[in-house]
Amino acid sequence: MANFSKWLGAGLGWTFAGPIGGILGFVLGSFVDEFSESELLDANKNAGKKQSTQSGDFEISLLVLAAIVIKADGGVDKRELDFVRSSFVSMYGKERANHAFKLFKGIISNNRISTRQVCMQINRHMNHPSRLQLLHFLFGVAKADGMVTEKELQKINTIAGYLNINQYDFNSIKAMFYNEVDSSYKILEIKKSASNEELKKAYRRMVKKYHPDKLQNLGPEHVKGAEDKFREVQRAYEHIQKERGL
Repeated sequence: MANFSKWLGAGLGWTFAGPIGGILGFVLGSFVDEFSESELLDANKNAGKKQSTQSGDFEISLLVLAAIVIKADGGVDKRELDFVRSSFVSMYGKERANHAFKLFKGIISNNRISTRQVCMQINRHMNHPSRLQLLHFLFGVAKADGMVTEKELQKINTIAGYLNINQYDFNSIKAMFYNEVDSSYKILEIKKSASNEELKKAYRRMVKKYHPDKLQNLGPEHVKGAEDKFREVQRAYEHIQKERGL
């Protein structure tokens, strides 16, 4: 279990405090027989020294918000759980993903998570590009079973509001998961009546907003995830160009 406590201490900062820290405490309490007291104290002490967002802080934020979305429609779908696990394996590797998923199962079982309080803590410590990346992941979780239910959509919209993500950004990321006639325009945050010059300006603006370099502070594992949004912006622009014969 030393590797587990080392991962906790090395990867977490501000998430060990506040409401998210309370959730972690609940989960770790169920693991109490598997860790020595010194291991848990060391993890808590080391993590508490960091106030900037670490890769592990983003990781825990993903787990907590994913649990909220998965339970939004009253059940826990295995396909959504599998999506979380496979995504974490892809981002972090199998060993770290196994540690994270063990925590995730404990988080799922906690029925007293306050969406508002969790999001307020995240909003205080995480920059806007990182919060957009959280939102993108949550849509991926909700879509893992083939469709985003109305309750899941409402929950993600609520989370976006608490994270100070405006409706334009929300609709842009949402459109990446819906195959609708005007999805490309929504991704670029413009109307179908926009001029070609407005289209080019919108594309440049969205490339800047969603560029993977915005997540460099979280480490290469999250830069890879950001590339998905970036590619969607490029595809949307190319689709409209082709549609207009540009």
